[in-house]
Amino acid sequence: MTSSYSSTGFVDWQQKASHYIIKGNYAQAVHLYEQAIEAKPDVKSSYWNLGLTLLLQGQEAEAQTTWLLAMAEGTAKEIDLWTAELVEILQTEAQRRQTIADYSVAWAIRQHIREISPTDINNLLHLVQLAIELEIFRGDELTEWGVIELLETEYQVDLDYDLLLQALASVLNYIPEHPPSLELAKACLPYAHHIPAFVDTLLPITIDIAYSRRIATLAANIAELFLELKPNNPEILRQLTGFYQHAHDYYKGIETARLCYSLVQTLPEKVFANYLILKGLMSAGGRWQGAYAAWKQQESLLLLLLEEQPNPLQKTTVLRLLSTTFFFPYFRDNLQKNRKIQNQLTQRCQAYLQEYSREQVEKYRQRQFPCSQVDAITKPLKIGYLSFCLRRHSVGWLARWIFEHHDRDRFKTHAYFIGNKFTEDNVQEWYASKVDQAYKLGMESLKVAEQIYQDEIDILIDLDSITLDVSCEVMALKPAPVQATWLGWDASGIPAIDYFIADPYVLPDSADDYYAEKIWRLPQTYIAVDGFEVGIPTLRRDQLDIPSDAVVYLTAQKGYKRHPDTMRLQMKIIKEVPNSYFLIKGLADEESMQNFCTQIAQEEGLEPERLRFLPEVALESVHRANLGIADVVLDTYPYNGATTTLETLWMCLPLVTRVGQQFAARNSYTMMMNAGITEGIAWTDKEYVEWGIRLGKDPALRQQISWRLRQSRQTSPLWNGKQFTREMENAYEQMWKNYLKQ
Repeated sequence: MTSSYSSTGFVDWQQKASHYIIKGNYAQAVHLYEQAIEAKPDVKSSYWNLGLTLLLQGQEAEAQTTWLLAMAEGTAKEIDLWTAELVEILQTEAQRRQTIADYSVAWAIRQHIREISPTDINNLLHLVQLAIELEIFRGDELTEWGVIELLETEYQVDLDYDLLLQALASVLNYIPEHPPSLELAKACLPYAHHIPAFVDTLLPITIDIAYSRRIATLAANIAELFLELKPNNPEILRQLTGFYQHAHDYYKGIETARLCYSLVQTLPEKVFANYLILKGLMSAGGRWQGAYAAWKQQESLLLLLLEEQPNPLQKTTVLRLLSTTFFFPYFRDNLQKNRKIQNQLTQRCQAYLQEYSREQVEKYRQRQFPCSQVDAITKPLKIGYLSFCLRRHSVGWLARWIFEHHDRDRFKTHAYFIGNKFTEDNVQEWYASKVDQAYKLGMESLKVAEQIYQDEIDILIDLDSITLDVSCEVMALKPAPVQATWLGWDASGIPAIDYFIADPYVLPDSADDYYAEKIWRLPQTYIAVDGFEVGIPTLRRDQLDIPSDAVVYLTAQKGYKRHPDTMRLQMKIIKEVPNSYFLIKGLADEESMQNFCTQIAQEEGLEPERLRFLPEVALESVHRANLGIADVVLDTYPYNGATTTLETLWMCLPLVTRVGQQFAARNSYTMMMNAGITEGIAWTDKEYVEWGIRLGKDPALRQQISWRLRQSRQTSPLWNGKQFTREMENAYEQMWKNYLKQ
């Protein structure tokens, strides 16, 4: 027997046993290892492999007994050596199992390695990744296994840096909100030997945490760690600014944006950095003087950029430029000037984006026409809806009715939810249930565009405009033969978009000259809803120390809609109406907004005691119910309300609006006209004040308007989602016919 286990034969036998293990023939492998131990009892590797094979058979107790017996009579030095040999054999098999995605077995083996060598940091990191692959990771393992403590208390010389980076990335992708995840990121900093790779790997994950998972504060905390590695790095500062702004940490957002602006060198970078400053100031609200200066600077920078000959730009820079005109309609009601800059900028950006993806664009351009004109006209049209906002968002609340009432025989609908892979939202789930195909997608534009192309969408409807760069890039690549923008904002000006859906009121015929897209006017209204869910109110006048017989005015808009000139008009109204109070609500920095409004009130001779500042509420239905505390709602200008206007009219409240030239200054006008109400529509500042005072002083007129609004629910186009859907569908069919005629 001994001769059969010569050195050469022993090697052959080892290979044969390994082959049995790979094939899963564990009984044969056990038999060979037992024979080997009988022939050469001093060769410890046979015991280690026998135990491993027993473990693979599920005989954990027998495996441990085999290993312990083999070590029973060894010296301390020998046991250390044998333990290292055993761990190496187990690690080799565990790694093989991971390579072939046999994660359960790899997990079991590595758990035994952890029992044998509990401070083996590389094994622990492998266990973290395996737990994530098996979807059993809780986050607490990082502390229970001592991973963070090991990284913090003693520098791990033998640490596999690439493995550490992979494990950290996996944890942040899988369960970022768990506190140990941030602690792990902090503990990893001393090991970031190649800082650019560390930041480049983790920054995209951090962006997902901020925008897809909507945990902006955590994203900011992680990005702050990156700054420790790369102080004053412009890209980190750009992202960190956005995280602060989304977390409503307005002061840090503004200061970080200013630091970024001071560091960047090129004109396109200056444009975006200044936009971030402007966004921070506008979002905080009440910082109008600084915001106005930043806006004028933004206009100057953009005009300089558009005068320059186009230079090669990185794709990320181009995508950032797309949003940099966003705040223009909030400062100025000048359709011609605003649209000219907007159109020129997005035209240039599209040229860059199409060049970056030339092959993809050409493929989309070469798409085949339908087999015949008859088929093209009679087949159900495939309509794709692209948006970041089909969820608990203003767009999400308003777009529901076209999805509810679509003719399923004439139209097949697809929804492309951008940036929502990681979140649950009951409104979005409702949308998904109403379409033929729904996709929860990330933020990768090319993949989104390719999915739309592969689905053979006929007409693609963009609901984001320039509010999201991903949507802009998708539309610029033109994955569908007919493309239109609807609802989410004013038109983007991207040349690849064929139509902007409007109505006769929100954009009159005179607006046609200023749009790159063809304005497609629906017969009556560009938006209609069947109604809103209304909850139980949480506001009472006595809670706010307002007399029961007082006249209550309300404005409920985000802080950056509060132009100081309009605020002055509103204060004039309150001052002229005895026993009146002004309720102010809207997302902004509380202290900044209160100081801003109080200062304007004092300058207009109005006692600040007549102002009340309302907090946000968690549920939209409660917000709508609380509107009932008001007698009159005062709209903003030059950027009107949209969802807030519809909610006001649905709650049967009189509204005063100032009509302007641009789309954003005519939203409330079209909604009031389509609800059958003209009282409160002002064409000048003087009329705005006059209507505000008249409605405050005339309770009979307020009651009449309220009654007519209630009656309008049964008769008006604004509250007829089914009729509106038919008009949209007719528009889609005509758009398709126009395309076929080309």
